[in-house]
Order: sequence, then C-alpha cells, then structure tokens
Amino acid sequence: MFIARVDFSISSAKICFLMLIEIYCSLYQNLPHDAYKLLAVPSPIGGVLVVCANTIHYHSQSASCILALNNYAVPVDSSQEMSRSSFSVELDAANATWLSDDVAMLSTKSGELLLLTLVHDGRIVQKLDLSKSKASVLTSGITTVGSSFFFLGSRLGDSLLVQFHCGAGSSMGAKEEVGDIEGDLPSAKRLRRSSSDALQDMANDDELSLYGSDHNNAQSSQKTFSFTVRDSLINVGPLKDFSYGLRMNTDSNATGVAKQSNYELVCCSGHGKNGSLCVLQRSIRPEIITQEAIPGCKGLWTVYHKSSRNQAEHSKTATEDEEYHAYLIISLESRTMVLQTVSNLEEVTENVDYFVQGSTIYAGNLFGRRRVIQVYSRGARILDGAFMTQDLSFRATNSEAAMTVSSVSIADPYVLLMMTDGSIQLLVGDPSTCTMSINNLAAFQTSKKSITACTLYHDRGTEPWLRKTSTDAWLLTGVSEAIEGPDGTPPDQGDIYCVICYESGTLEIYDVPNFCCVFSVDSFVSGRGFIGDNLFQEFPEDSQKLSKSNSSDSSQNMKVVELAMHRWHGENSRPFLFGILTDGTILCYHAYMYEGSENASKSQTVNGQSSSNPSASRLNNLRFSRVSLDTCTREEMSTETHFPRITMFKNVGGCPGFFLSGSRPAWFMKFRERIRIHPQLCDGPIIAFTVLHNMYCNHGFIYVTSQGTLKICQLPSLLSYDNYWPVQKIPLKATPHQVTYFSEKNLYPLIVSVPVSKPLNQVLSSLVDQESGHQIEHDNSNLDGTYTVEEFEVRILGPESSGGPWQTKGTIHMQTSENALTVRVVTLSNTTTRENETLLAIGTAYVQGEDVAARGRVLLFSVESGTENSQAKVTEVYSKEMKGAISALASIQGYLLVASGPKVILHKWTGSELNGVAFFDAPPLYVVSLNIVKNFILIGDIHKSIYFLSWKENGSQLTLLAKDFGSLDCFATEFLIDGSTLSLMVSDDQKNVQIFYYAPKVSESWKGQKLLSRAEFHVGAHVTKFLRLQMLPASSGPPGSDKTNRFPLLFGTLDGSIGCIAPLDELTFRRLQSLQKKLVDAVTHVAGLNPRSFRQFHSNGKAHRPGPDSIVDCELLCQ
Repeated sequence: MFIARVDFSISSAKICFLMLIEIYCSLYQNLPHDAYKLLAVPSPIGGVLVVCANTIHYHSQSASCILALNNYAVPVDSSQEMSRSSFSVELDAANATWLSDDVAMLSTKSGELLLLTLVHDGRIVQKLDLSKSKASVLTSGITTVGSSFFFLGSRLGDSLLVQFHCGAGSSMGAKEEVGDIEGDLPSAKRLRRSSSDALQDMANDDELSLYGSDHNNAQSSQKTFSFTVRDSLINVGPLKDFSYGLRMNTDSNATGVAKQSNYELVCCSGHGKNGSLCVLQRSIRPEIITQEAIPGCKGLWTVYHKSSRNQAEHSKTATEDEEYHAYLIISLESRTMVLQTVSNLEEVTENVDYFVQGSTIYAGNLFGRRRVIQVYSRGARILDGAFMTQDLSFRATNSEAAMTVSSVSIADPYVLLMMTDGSIQLLVGDPSTCTMSINNLAAFQTSKKSITACTLYHDRGTEPWLRKTSTDAWLLTGVSEAIEGPDGTPPDQGDIYCVICYESGTLEIYDVPNFCCVFSVDSFVSGRGFIGDNLFQEFPEDSQKLSKSNSSDSSQNMKVVELAMHRWHGENSRPFLFGILTDGTILCYHAYMYEGSENASKSQTVNGQSSSNPSASRLNNLRFSRVSLDTCTREEMSTETHFPRITMFKNVGGCPGFFLSGSRPAWFMKFRERIRIHPQLCDGPIIAFTVLHNMYCNHGFIYVTSQGTLKICQLPSLLSYDNYWPVQKIPLKATPHQVTYFSEKNLYPLIVSVPVSKPLNQVLSSLVDQESGHQIEHDNSNLDGTYTVEEFEVRILGPESSGGPWQTKGTIHMQTSENALTVRVVTLSNTTTRENETLLAIGTAYVQGEDVAARGRVLLFSVESGTENSQAKVTEVYSKEMKGAISALASIQGYLLVASGPKVILHKWTGSELNGVAFFDAPPLYVVSLNIVKNFILIGDIHKSIYFLSWKENGSQLTLLAKDFGSLDCFATEFLIDGSTLSLMVSDDQKNVQIFYYAPKVSESWKGQKLLSRAEFHVGAHVTKFLRLQMLPASSGPPGSDKTNRFPLLFGTLDGSIGCIAPLDELTFRRLQSLQKKLVDAVTHVAGLNPRSFRQFHSNGKAHRPGPDSIVDCELLCQ
C-alpha cells in the first residue's frame, strides 16, 4: 500500500511506503511540490516511480535516481545527482502503465507516447532513460491488458486497443515490422467502421508507427517495440455545440416521420488533434443505385448458383462472401419473376424452369449453393441454375386435399415448412444426389398442441457452440459431424436444431433430424429476464406458481408469430434468439453457458419425456438473457395476414445482422456481441427485403416499399454503425468550439482553434496596449524557447453533392491574439433597401492579458456558394470594434443583438454599417447565450442566472420583464414551447436543468419581477447546448386538442450524450409520474443507487428552495 501526501505550501513533499509483509518498513524521501502520481515497479526490480511535472524519480530501499525532463527541473537536495533527458517534455496530467518489468509507457497531455526504461543491474536501478515513441490520442487513462495489449482510454477522442510486440534489434527492424503490419490493415469499412480520427492515426506513419528503441549500451535499453491498433471505440464527446441541418440526399416530398430522415445533427467534438466534426443521423438513408416500379410485390430473394464443374476453380479465385448472386426471384400477387443478377438485372422468366404461374413463398440455396429450392404454396422445385431437377408437392397425411405453405426456414440440407393448418413438415436433402425427400414428422402430427412459429438454427463450426452446453459435452469435445459433398466440396460442419413455439407460449428446441427435445421453457411470451431449460433450472415454488399464473393470463391473447435464431461469424460469438409477438413486441435473447450445480440426479418429467432418457442429450447448461431493444419498431401483428419480417444477413456493407421489414423498418446490426438498432424512416413501410452482391452493387441490398417501388441500394460507406446513432467523423486536427447551419447555402460555419508554437519574444511583443500604444514591460533576459498559442479561424464546411467526405469551402482567419467566440447566421433588415439580408456574423475578443482593456469585433460576411467542387466566395461586408468581448449574437425582427462585455446592444443594419438603437446593461457579468422567440429575449449570464427581456420596436426599448434572483452559473439556455405556454430552460455548472416561467399575476413573482420555477432535474452531465425542434403531431390525440405547436429541446453534454426534454399533456404526465414512483421501489437499480435521490437538484451547499417535481425520468421508465 502506498500513501502519498502532497503539500503545496512548501517546496517539497514527503512520501511514505508501507510494505504489507511480516516486517513493516518505511522509507521517507523528499520530493518536489509537483509530484502527483505513483507507479509501483513490478518485480523482480521493485521500488516505486514518482511522476512529477518536470522530473521522474525512482526510489527503493537500495537505490534512488532522478531524471530531469526540462529546464524547470530543480533537485530537491543539492547533493543529489540528476541526469537529464535528451529532449524537453512536461509530464503534468500524464498517464502511465508498464509494458514489461523495466519499461513503462507514458502518455502526455499532448498525446505523445513516451517509453521510460529502467537501466538496471540485477535489482539495482542505475538510471532512467526516456525515449520518444509516436503520437496517439489524448488519453484520460491507460492500462495494460494481458501481456501483449494496452488500452488507451480517451474522453476527447476514440479509445484504442493496441497490440505491442517486444523484441531486441535495431530501430530499422522495428520500422520494417510495423510497416508490414500496416500494409495488411483493413479499410475503414472492415475495421468495425472505425472513426475517422483513429483511422488517420492508423494510416499516417507519423501517427501510428509507434515504435521505440534505445541506443544505450545497457542490455535492457536495447528493446524495441512495435505497435498495431487492433480496435477502437468511437467517441463523439465532449459535445461543445451542435447544429441541425439537411442531408445532401433529402426527399422534398417526405412527410411525417419520414421527413425526420432528411435531417442530421452536426456536432463539435473532441479537442486538439482529436477534434472532429461528428455528423449524427437518427436513421439510415440508403444510397440508391437504381429504382423501378413493381406493383404487387410480396417477396424478394436472391440465390447463388455454384455448378459442380466450375466450383473448384471458383473457390480458388473468390471466397464465399465475394461470390456474386445469380438470380433474383420476385414474388407478385399471381406470378413470379426471375432476373439474372451477375451484372445488370435482366429478366429471364421465360427461359428458366422456376414456378412462375403463381406467387413464391420462399427461395434459397441448398447443398453448398449447388442447388436452388423454390417453395410455393403447394409444392417446391429443386433447380440446378435455370433447370429443374426435382418437383415436390405437399399433401396432408389424412386427406387428399392439398395444403398451403405458410412459412419456410432453411438450414442446409434441411428445409422446415410450416403449413397454414399449424402443422410442420421437414424436407431432408441428400447431398450425394442433390435430391429432397418429405418427412411428415409423425410425432408432431399426433400432437394436439398448435404451433404458432418455428425456425431452423444451424450451429456452424467444427466445434458448435450449443454442443458445449450439452449434458454429454465432455464426450463430444473435438467430435464434429460433417456432411461431405462430392467433387471436393468442403464439408458443412455443425449441428442443426429446430426451434418451435406453441400457442400456449412454450418454446422448445429439438435436434435435427432425430427431433428429440433438448431444451424447453414455459411462458416464453412473458419475456422474462433469464430463461433456462425447465428440466434442469431450479425455481422456487412460489415463483413457479406466479410464473404459471402470469403466463396463463398473458398467453390467452399473446402469441409468437415469428422466430429466428442465429449466430453470426466470430471467434467468441454466441447465438441470438429473436421472437416477434402479436402486439409487435420483439423479444431478443442472448445465449450464454451457465456452469451450475450438477442436476443429473434430478428426476423430473417434461412434456412426457423423462430426464433419464439416454437418447436425449439435454442442453442443461444453456441459458438465455434478455436484451432490451428500442420499442420504436413495435407494430400490431396479425397471425392471419402475417408475412416474415426478419431477413438475416452476414455482410451488408461490411456489417452483420438482420433487417426488420414492416411499417417501421429497422436495421439490427451486431457489433461486439451487441445489437445496434437503426431505423430506416425515409421510405415508410417496406414489404420485402433481400441482400444483393454483384458486379455493380457491392454487398448491397434490394427492398420494395409499400408504394410498389423496388430500390437497389448500398449502405453509406462513410458512416459508422457501431453506435447508438450512425455517425460520420470528419477530422479537423483542431479544437472545434461552435458550429451553425447556413440553410440557404447548405454550409456549416465552424469556429476552430489550432495550437501554434511561436517564439516567446514574439508572443510577448504582441501583448500591446492599443489605447496607450506602449509595449507591456517584460523581462528580456530569458526569451529563449517557444510558447504555444491558440490561433482561431472560422472554417466553412459542407458535404459533397454525392454524399462523400466533407470539404472546407472557405476559411476566415482571425487577427493575432484574436479569439472567435461566436458565429451565427443572422437575417438583418436593410433600412436602406428595405430588404432582408442573410449574413454570417462573427463575434471575437482580443486576448492580450489582464493589463489590456478587453476589446472585440463584430464581423459580417456574405457567403456565396460556388459550383459543386469549388470554394465558396466569402466577402467581408462590415467590421466594427467594440469595448468588451463579443460573446453572443442573435437577430431579432431584422435587428442584430450583440452581447458586448456586460452590455447587450441592439443594432440596425443600414447596408454599410451597424447603428445602435437600444441597450440593456443591468448587471450581467458575461453573457454566455442569447435566445430569441418573436420579440422575447432570453439572456444567460455566467454567474447571474437568466434574464427575460422584451423588445418593443415602436419605442425602441429593451425592457426587462423578469429575472432569476438566484445565483446560477449558466451553461446554456433556450425557450421551451408547449402550445401557448412559454417556458425558460437553463442548465448550470452543477449538472442541473431548471425550467422557469413568467407569471406577473402570481404574488410570488413580486409583481412579475421574479421568474418562478416550473421544474428542476439533475441530468448528471454538463449540458452545453439546447436545440429547439418541432414535435410531430400525435396520430391519435384527444378531440379538440390544440397542442400542435410543441417544441421539445434536444440537448448535448460534455460526456458525449444526447437527450431530449419534451412537453407532456397533464393526463399522460400524471400516469407516468405514478408509474415512476412505483418503479423506484420495484426495479433493481445499478449498485443499489436511488434514482429519486440522484435526480434531485444539486446546489453544492448553496441555499436552494426545492422546485416542483414536474419532470419524469424516461431512463427509469424504460427499464
């Protein structure tokens, strides 16, 4: 145990080591006052490293040494010998971890990775040696994972998982090794859709080639390290500001929910070299290749054709994922169309032996893609390319009447058919002859239980995952049943299971083809958090009775109408089980292996089968945990008119998952054993969906809308889908501060600052008092070295018309020592021409030290967009210098409102200059935000809370209506509109949000001078921006409701989270509030924390009168 005490009142600190062994030893050493981190040295060397801002100390009972990092390093004792680093660096706010027992890695505040080597002889450390590695992200934490990985955690950029390799040799050898690894790095699509800044680090030799070497004579200093980025976690925080704008491929005819997909959120994210512009999209809008009208479409399927003659040659030239689809089958109301898909789509309906006289129920591949099976209502055909090899017809066993097929599931070489009467049949394939035979499954024919949904699951691999959960798993280790094909066809290894759900809500899993029950669970429709096999899982008697009573009530109306079970490719992947209920609820379960107590001696009977039956190998260690999904995909289902909604895919744009069709289509993508849900709102309901991979559509897809339009599309390649929302990161290599949207030009002006190193004497000479005209006095004796300053500029960015990467259309540079504080697009009324002009307004401040009076400028620019790839024409229209910093700008009824220092001044625009017409200087200290609604103004002050003003054009007056008399450090403000009710929203430095309202007739408002509290809520993160958006009208609302003019607030935080505050009607609020109070006591909370206490207003010890509890916590309600 190490205990450190740092005293900043004296020049040194003391450190005490307590060794928790049989003999307690203590050692005291004097240290500089800037010591802040202890790093235990691993055995066999032992001891401790003390990291200071300017020095690194090593201490043990046998040796001590010091390494000076820069010219500010001073030895604590004059008798101590201090070696110096070969380069100058500062280690304040650095993070460290050990790569080996004598090499530590340090990550500096600027993102540099340094290697600290302990040059030692046995257990005695002789000296410390520091060497530079390459640059990385700005880290907030670093740790070693195992013996060959370390994790760089960052809150300002993407977190990276890096693999390192340690070896002896020259630095040239390390360079060559890293270069070879980088050459094999996957592209942006394949590396889990890594964000742009991480990819830049991987692609740029200066950013990724993280190698280190020493040229000392000691043996320990001859180690070389090579580094390779293996994975990254996308980070969109901290969100300093964001704006709301139109996408490039918008649909001007979209209405309702589909109209939302026309917009995107552009956010300022990151800091320094990890700064970026994050483009967030709530839903996926595919890139359309072509489209065609096909009315009456009921289903789509693409199939492969791999003939036995060219299969061996094809397998040499292309992998299974790169094989092109051969045919597209389109099922219409009364016929079927067949199209070739290798290159262009070409109809070949008349030239193939497919069943085209009626609609198709399902089509897929069998026998290693050597055959195609087409299932229609009363039969099936097996085809070799375009030629039929077998024709099957389905008839009932007890009558001569033909049956119709309801749904189909394929697991090569088996095909499971569910009939309209609730029975199931199995088609069994023979790989040697490529023929199918019908198995009526007599066990299910005699059963009186009605089946509502069924599916086949193929547990692929040489060691199938479900086999590990079996009762005799120890006997089956390394055993695999292979179905070998002719002509050297690779065997399709794995086990096949049949998952069936009955009308009673019971779910059972059977092995195929024996159809022995290996897993059974009651009341699957109840959606329990964890489910396991009824035969082996132990439940308390009370919970069993409660579960049965609940299931009997719910199963009367609730049924499972569709099932799917799938395990996507991956070394450690586990199966997912999906079920769709009649009310549209989607149940998602993730399988895991439970190592419980031995239950083999337990004797129970489940569905008439005894546990002692040796032929049934139960999956006794199989458990499923429920995964919560977004409820936006729910829709009412009907068992009579149900059509399959789930379409599995393993590679669409490099992503695995499945597509959910229906009235609310959505993409379910699997990343890191986690399901990401992204809705697709742009086309409304989608009837059919299938994947397509050919010469002109690389891993794309086809879908048909409810209007009968067939679209061939691809996923946008620049988006990363491993996030809550699809995100595109545009690296800026600078710190973004504020962004706004220029709607007329579809451009985004953005304030950024770039760190620039300048000579120290040049920086000091620029600090000039402009009023007196003389230079500030400074000591000229020590002007060597450089000093880093932030240079500000306004970049005007916009996306390409093709939806590709973003480009800088123009740049506005600020003057020396001038910081851009705010940028806004304003509409001003030209008093000369009586016309409105849309201009770009910039507010700045000169930062020249505390001895110089604060000044700032108001800049007005006109922006004219050029052609598709040309630069935008940016012209300065007006510039005016004012006293005080220009911290906020806004336009109100054609006037320009400027926050200049402690004043708020209203200007009119004459076309050539700004003239003040009104002002307000009641005591704001520094205005952080200005918000406008009609003629009302909301001012947020850095310390004095908020002010509510009105503007009267007739008398040219800015009138203070009311203010908050409390002391509040504002972060952001905005108006919240609910019909005719106007509320004032503010966030503070204690991570709270408050809602105020203006009520001059209420006695508590002191005749209208005081703003009254309507609600308060603790968010738990610093809210930096509110954005007012219009709420869509409810589809079914109370008659006579006038709540159509509703504007909720979207907010972003420094933690990178995005939230929403929306108005509710009184009845809905009361119901949700009552439910919330119940959930506080009924739901198990994380770490036992109480959400009611957490959401209370945090005042940091200041006196505060609690406000009304008028906000419900949706995070709690959604549990």
